[in-house]
Amino acid sequence: MNAVRRTAIFVGLASGLLAGLQPAWAGIEDALKALQSGDVAAAEKDLQMLVKERDPRAQFLLGLYVYGNPDSKMFDLNKAAPLLLDASERGYVPAMIPLAGAYAEGKGVPKSLTESYKWLAIAERWNAPNAAPLLEQVSRELKPDEIEKAKAAAVAYTFKTK
Repeated sequence: MNAVRRTAIFVGLASGLLAGLQPAWAGIEDALKALQSGDVAAAEKDLQMLVKERDPRAQFLLGLYVYGNPDSKMFDLNKAAPLLLDASERGYVPAMIPLAGAYAEGKGVPKSLTESYKWLAIAERWNAPNAAPLLEQVSRELKPDEIEKAKAAAVAYTFKTK
């Protein structure tokens, strides 16, 4: 196969992939604009379709800024935590810090400092900003054996693929 034909095939495949991403990016962009203007209802509407497709970015935005924001008219931690959990379980690092906070406070999920530590340790391993000081803070409230259990759970954790 000559270089021109390979390039044409590559460009065609890339165009097809990018075309498939444009609606998702548009939904995220529209949601961000709505959040910036304070219209959480519009943001929720823009994100819902993407959340149904389990887009972790949309889950994070909906979970943290629409349902997880106490200033939001749609504040509901029982809706926020599962979205953050699903995004985290599939490896979306930005969702891990607020999920760890939810576990630490028992907001939308059962209170568990061990689970909080586990998610902070995973986030730290993936270089999430501010994970280390939060990890240290949570560790002050755990017994040494609880910390070891949480560390082992973090090391053994495998992200879900579906």
